[in-house]
Amino acid sequence: MSITIALEPPRQEGVLRLLDMSDAYAQSLYPPESNHLVDVSTLEKPAVSFFVARNDNVVVGCCALVEATDGTAEIKRMFVDPDTRGLKVASKLMEALEATATKKNLRVIRLETGIYQPEAIALYRKYGYLEIEAFGSYQPDPLSLFMEKRLG
Repeated sequence: MSITIALEPPRQEGVLRLLDMSDAYAQSLYPPESNHLVDVSTLEKPAVSFFVARNDNVVVGCCALVEATDGTAEIKRMFVDPDTRGLKVASKLMEALEATATKKNLRVIRLETGIYQPEAIALYRKYGYLEIEAFGSYQPDPLSLFMEKRLG
């Protein structure tokens, strides 16, 4: 068993399967107005670093680092196949994402997650993310939790 993380295009079969699973999971937890999912075309933009986790070459996780023009970035579409949880896939994705952000001299990484996702919240807290107010185009939402980490 070998987990690898690499920058890859999001439009590929294994990733699309994960994104569909992520969509279904989010839709099972939150109403449409509280889901802030981005589509594949957004993930293909030049300002996006898209990470794919593989276990023995099978896609098992993904996440995107979406850069803004002000030295900040946002984590989007972090998802790990439930069948492979416990293999530290999310931690490896976070480490790759943060290493890339540091190389790009980004100052802050932000994210939005839902309050009914305790595993995700625990992961982000483990990596030093702190709760903040809604940012960017987000509106305050009682079902959303906004977090950020200052780098360097």
